[in-house]
Amino acid sequence: MTINVQLKAAGFLCLLIIGIPANISLMLGFAHIGLLEKKLLPANIIRMSLSFANLLVLISRIVPQALFSIGLKHLLNDQQCKLFIFVFRVSRAMSICITSFLSCHQCIIIAPATGKWIYLKQMVSSYAINIISLLLAMNMAIYPFAILFGRTTTNETLSPYTLHLVYCDVDFMSYAYYMLSGLLSAIRDILCVGLMVLSSMYMVYVLFRHGKSMKGKRSSDKGQRKTVEYKASRAVILLVTMYMALFGMDNSFWIYTLTMTNVDPDVSDTRVFLAASFAALSPIHIFATTPKLHFFFQSPFKKRTIDVQTIITNDIQTIITNENRNTVQNSHNGV
Repeated sequence: MTINVQLKAAGFLCLLIIGIPANISLMLGFAHIGLLEKKLLPANIIRMSLSFANLLVLISRIVPQALFSIGLKHLLNDQQCKLFIFVFRVSRAMSICITSFLSCHQCIIIAPATGKWIYLKQMVSSYAINIISLLLAMNMAIYPFAILFGRTTTNETLSPYTLHLVYCDVDFMSYAYYMLSGLLSAIRDILCVGLMVLSSMYMVYVLFRHGKSMKGKRSSDKGQRKTVEYKASRAVILLVTMYMALFGMDNSFWIYTLTMTNVDPDVSDTRVFLAASFAALSPIHIFATTPKLHFFFQSPFKKRTIDVQTIITNDIQTIITNENRNTVQNSHNGV
């Protein structure tokens, strides 16, 4: 293999080595939290769903790409191509929709608890799973073309309206189907990115006002509780920024390919690499900004140490509380 092919193979393998274990570990971590606490916060449900969507993106798109890069040819038949294309399209769509939903959710959470915001807070907290299910149903309905027109790559002559995806081709047969599929995807992506931008701008505004109002004030319990929310908001803003940076570069390459008659395979591979980078890097960011997950990945010895410290602390607090109660009771008896 040439150096160029070796670099591409190494790049795709790195995405798999980083992304697949990271997303699986993240889902296991959130499941562990849910079992311990008997519930899972809506924000963690959204993050867990995002990890699952990213995992499917890597399996359905980057695994075939990596195998192709190391020289394995003709691995999928027509039915397998339809399945892989459909799973990739839906999981990629869910990745952008759930990221957008996460930013909107955090935006609503930190908004003032007045007026319509109260209703929205209750709705996004109570119906997070329902909203994700609706997004899944919508994205599955958008991509029947993958099942209808997906096929394994052959030497047969195809129409000009064909997408070439490593082992598979999607021949739309006509300009109308080709444009309809592209427009539905573009409209959804534009709406999701627009919601990300608006919610991120609002969160930045709220964080700025909060930071300005807290200057010179002594921290209180309420202020400490808000600090957790604002830290979560900053984490979501960073996640959205990372997505939009990779999404922007991906679409820049896409627009560039539209101006070319014969697209260089290296350009297409670069687009795929950028599109999948978010799926591999986002779990690292989510783990770094979710303190509860850190306990799940600690060594058993350290966990036992923390448990013992917690028990000792609770016992001390109980003793102090009982002593204070006895002191108050003795003073009343003396009176």
